[in-house]
Amino acid sequence: MRDGHLVEAFLEMLSVERGAAANTLAAYRGDLAGYAGFLAARDSAPSRAGADDVRAFLADLAARGFAASSQARKLSALKRFHRFLYAEGVRGDDPTGPVDAPKKRRPLPKVLAESEIAAMLTVAAGRAANGELPLAERLRAARLSALVELAYASGLRVSELVGLPIAAARPDLEMIAVKGKGGRERMVPLSQRARGAVAAYVGLRAAASGGRASRWLFPAASDSGHLTRQAFARDLKALAAAAGLPAARVSPHVVRHAFASHLLAGGADLRVVQTLLGHADIATTEIYTHVLEERIRRLVEEHHPLARR
Repeated sequence: MRDGHLVEAFLEMLSVERGAAANTLAAYRGDLAGYAGFLAARDSAPSRAGADDVRAFLADLAARGFAASSQARKLSALKRFHRFLYAEGVRGDDPTGPVDAPKKRRPLPKVLAESEIAAMLTVAAGRAANGELPLAERLRAARLSALVELAYASGLRVSELVGLPIAAARPDLEMIAVKGKGGRERMVPLSQRARGAVAAYVGLRAAASGGRASRWLFPAASDSGHLTRQAFARDLKALAAAAGLPAARVSPHVVRHAFASHLLAGGADLRVVQTLLGHADIATTEIYTHVLEERIRRLVEEHHPLARR
């Protein structure tokens, strides 16, 4: 049976025996036509292609800009087709067997530049220091300033941040203990700026509340008793817009990414960043290695004697 007929026999099997939909059959037909055309240019065909031919086909797809997910989908079609050829006795082997699907790259985290973080901090601090605002509005501004300063200084997860106890407001604390995922406890730093922003906020809170105490650093009228993640995210987006940044680019998690990326760009060790972020596995922290790679490239370009020639 000619190779073109083999494809039609395979599609007929999918339709009759598996009840494949028309769109599914059309997708298989397109994938297999592209595969057969590629093999023909190599003087080969599906009935005699080897594993190297399949790998070359995937490499060609990658070179033409197909995403790893698209390559994997096409490989899945080839594997099913070649299993059919093997089951029908057309071939005595399956050349797709030893071929692994392309690995999908983990998307890089959105990262704000240091200047963009600085712009948000400046706007937040300016609002918090504006004595002309009504007390309630100024308190809200001071709370947001403290939240952003803490988030960028410590890399806390948003749930850890909004759930901080009032004990984190002690002015003498340079580190605080935080209980993260899985109940794991870690120490995170508090910068002088963050401590100052927290102290200013707590002072205003005491004046606004009439001395009423709370166990939370950021109390609110919520089920948990403290500020919600959603409320902080909403206020942060408004702050980003006020600082001239697209609100869609900014979230509490993006600030956490900025903390990690800026530390690495400044020379911090990946293991230290892992500890500060509270990652149980170093592989989770390795999404930030693009920062390390860029730093290494820049160092080579700046210091290697042949790089400037």
